[in-house]
Amino acid sequence: MAKFKRKKDYSVGEINTASLPDIVFMLLFFFMVTTVMREVDLKVNIRVPEATEAKKLEKKSLVSYIYIGKPLVRFQKLYGTEPRVQLNDQFKEVPDIQDFIAQEKDALNEADRNKLTVSLKVDENTKMGIVTDIKQALRRANALKISYSSLKVEKLK
Repeated sequence: MAKFKRKKDYSVGEINTASLPDIVFMLLFFFMVTTVMREVDLKVNIRVPEATEAKKLEKKSLVSYIYIGKPLVRFQKLYGTEPRVQLNDQFKEVPDIQDFIAQEKDALNEADRNKLTVSLKVDENTKMGIVTDIKQALRRANALKISYSSLKVEKLK
């Protein structure tokens, strides 16, 4: 009778991990480039009105936003249901706008301070009284470039 020899156990070679750091950094770089960071956490409901004659702001780094609308449901127990002013991530009152504009101007270069544009994002159901008060506060703060945010819709012919 013939004898059969048992085959030797061949072990699997080690996995080469030399290129692993390159792959990790490539993925990290991809997500860093494609991720958009949200600057402000909205605490008010805003449904901007529609406009037929609207144009985009060119230099967004020179734009500061003021949000006006009813507080979200989770904030209504604390702040009520009347329209409120949100500057950055906080609810503020109209007199606080001058300090806000001063801080925004201080964050800009000396040459760009006069180019600061204040964009009002106002809910379409907000009364004009609070908007007028805010415009007066902006005038006192010497922030004379004001824009209103809206959705652009096509004209009907």
